Amino acid sequence: MRTMAFWSNWGRSAWRQFDSGDASGVVELTKRNATISLTKQGAATGNLRINLSWQMRTSDFNARAGRGSLRHPLRMFKPEPVQAQGPAMVNVDLDLAVMYEMKSGAKGVVQPLGEFFGDLNEAPYVKLSGDDRFGSGSGETVYVNMDHKDDIKRLLVFVYIYDGTPAFDRTHGLVTLYPSNGPRVEIPLDERAPQARSCAVVMIENVKGEMIVRREVKYVYGFQAELDRLYGWGLQWGRGYKSKV
Repeated sequence: MRTMAFWSNWGRSAWRQFDSGDASGVVELTKRNATISLTKQGAATGNLRINLSWQMRTSDFNARAGRGSLRHPLRMFKPEPVQAQGPAMVNVDLDLAVMYEMKSGAKGVVQPLGEFFGDLNEAPYVKLSGDDRFGSGSGETVYVNMDHKDDIKRLLVFVYIYDGTPAFDRTHGLVTLYPSNGPRVEIPLDERAPQARSCAVVMIENVKGEMIVRREVKYVYGFQAELDRLYGWGLQWGRGYKSKV
């Protein structure tokens, strides 16, 4: 009950005390530079904040015009392959979630679907702040209590489209990690995967006591069960629904 009261009594300003890390530095994980050690940069303690930001509505034309049109003014007029998944304006609900595996062997998921919001002070030491259904500026945020890193074996951070058009390539999704020390870590979700419903974004793994963050960015056409099979988690999955808003 103490933990529940702790979370329920927090206001908006209280969340900001976890907004840590060096705001002046940014590291983008890419295919070529896919890993970073939280331990080596002194960020394997305190709270790791993981944020998903995205836009609910966008268009291919505006996206092209906004990306590099000043640097390459003719690029916005270059034709691109026409996607058949729907109109240029998209309506999606992206969710941030984490599959966890503890050193004890316990496994599970923290996600908005089913309201599995987790716990920061008890296993799995992962807490989801809430469910953003409209692509607001703050997005969705997960906190990981790195003071209990020795209890954690691995965490798979993933994003799925609960409802709406599969359109990872047009929602400008961005997952950002804010460690307790050092630069923030960004993983853009803008690759062409027009029919994908889920994306494994990043793996946080305890490798001989060192906390390693590894870029995944693997898109699948199904949901959690397909990601589970891809990474060998071994959980049982059923169909879930959200309450209407």
